[in-house]
Amino acid sequence: MRHFIMALFCSGLSTAAFSQTASTLPSAEAQIKAAVLAAPADKRAGATVYGYTQKGFEVLRKGTNEMICLADDPAQKGLNVVCYHRDLNTFMERGRQLRKEGKNQQDIFDTREKEVKDGKLAMPKQPSTMFAYSASEENFTPATGDVKEGYLRYVIYIPYATAESTGLPLRPEAPGMPWIMHAGTHGAHIMINPPKN
Repeated sequence: MRHFIMALFCSGLSTAAFSQTASTLPSAEAQIKAAVLAAPADKRAGATVYGYTQKGFEVLRKGTNEMICLADDPAQKGLNVVCYHRDLNTFMERGRQLRKEGKNQQDIFDTREKEVKDGKLAMPKQPSTMFAYSASEENFTPATGDVKEGYLRYVIYIPYATAESTGLPLRPEAPGMPWIMHAGTHGAHIMINPPKN
């Protein structure tokens, strides 16, 4: 099971999937079906979806609402998909670009922090949500996009928020308790991890 979905999707995606042949990549339909499971039910049909093709990582479906979903990386085991508000897209795209350049997670964080402070990278001015949905390898069928026993987590970006400005702790003190991560930075966000069954 992959350790932390944020490291994958906020900073970039694996390039290993691009080396796969057309016969091993899941169809666009299967990628979309699994990707939108991260979105609220009433947002799924209208979400924009990015996924994997022989050309690379690109739009599989242009949407009609504010949600953007990223398909599962077929080069990795299990399922990890996210959907986020379109106002986070510049931030997410910059992370993917830096990952493609070979930057590690800390370099990506530091670069975006500097770029936000310098006014080169815009962050949302209001809280913006990302939904992360995952499942183990045995509970996900990439070829069809079918998932069993998935797990949904919530991330609410509030740049430069702190424990003091929100009243939130810096770590969860009970299952499912909201807490703030990367407090005081451009990447400050509220984490909500519901208890697993």
